[in-house]
Amino acid sequence: MQMLKAYAWLTFCVLVWGSNFVFGKMLVEVFSPSMLTTLRLLFIVLFLIGISAYKKQLRRVTKADFLALFFLGVIGVFINQWSFFEGLQTADPTTSALILATAPIVTGVLAAIFLKEKFPIRMLMGSVVALIGIYFVVTRGGVSSLQIDKGLIWIVITMITFAIMVIMTRLLSQRIDPFTITLYSNVVGLVVSIPFAFTLDTPLRISFEISDWAFLISTAIVVHGIATLIWNNNIRYVDASKASILSNLEPFVAMVMGVLLLYKPIAGSELLGSLFIVGGVLLSTYQRKKR
Repeated sequence: MQMLKAYAWLTFCVLVWGSNFVFGKMLVEVFSPSMLTTLRLLFIVLFLIGISAYKKQLRRVTKADFLALFFLGVIGVFINQWSFFEGLQTADPTTSALILATAPIVTGVLAAIFLKEKFPIRMLMGSVVALIGIYFVVTRGGVSSLQIDKGLIWIVITMITFAIMVIMTRLLSQRIDPFTITLYSNVVGLVVSIPFAFTLDTPLRISFEISDWAFLISTAIVVHGIATLIWNNNIRYVDASKASILSNLEPFVAMVMGVLLLYKPIAGSELLGSLFIVGGVLLSTYQRKKR
C-alpha cells in the first residue's frame, strides 16, 4: 500500500514537471524572461524560507562551501531558469522537453570528465540513439527542414546547466543536506537575477492581470517547491531505476499538455523522436540489479 501511494505521488510530480514546459510557454507571453526568472525565484525562496522556519532546518556553511553554493546559484539556478524562459519564447515546449530529457546523458559525460566515473559503452550507445531522436524532432523528419531555432540553443544551455547543477549538488551533498543546498543556491540565484531583470529584456514585459500573477506564483511554488519535496519524500519507497523510468515520461506529458492548453497537434516525427530519445536515455541510465 505504501509503495502504491509512493508511485501515485511520484507520478503526480512527473505530471507537474512535464506540464512546466507548457506553463513556461504561457508565462513568457505576458512576462519577459528575466523578470519572470526573478519573480519565480522570489516566490520559490519565500516558500523555502517558510519551510525552513517551520522545520528550523537552516544550517550554516563554511566559506569554501558558500563559494561552491554561489557558483551553483549562478550557473545551476539563475542561468538555468533564465535560459529556460528565454528559449521558450520561440522554442516548442515539446521539443524543449525532449532535449532536456537527455540531461542524464550529459551528466554522465561530465561525471566521467570531472568525477572520474566510468562511461560505459552502453551509455555511448544510448547517446547515439538519443541523438537520432533529437534529429527527428528538430528536423521534423526531413533533412531539408534542418533549421535550428534560436530558442533551442537556449534550451540546450538549460540542459547543460542542469547537468552541472546535478554534478555540483552530488558533490556538495556529501557535506551539506539537500534542503540547505536548495535554499542557499536559490537565494543566490534570486539576488544575482535582480539587476538583470531590468537590463536584459527589451522591452520589459510584466502583466498587471491578477490571474497571470496567481498562475505565476502557484506554478513556481508547486513545480519547484511542493513537487520537489514530494519527490524527495517518496523516492525512498521505490526502486531508483523505476523512478527514473517515471521521470522519462515528462516529454510525453508536455506533448499532451501542449494539445490540451496550446491546441498544438502532435507530429509523427515528434512521437518517433521522443521514442528514440527516451529509449536512448533508458539505455544509458539502465543498471542491472546486483545479486
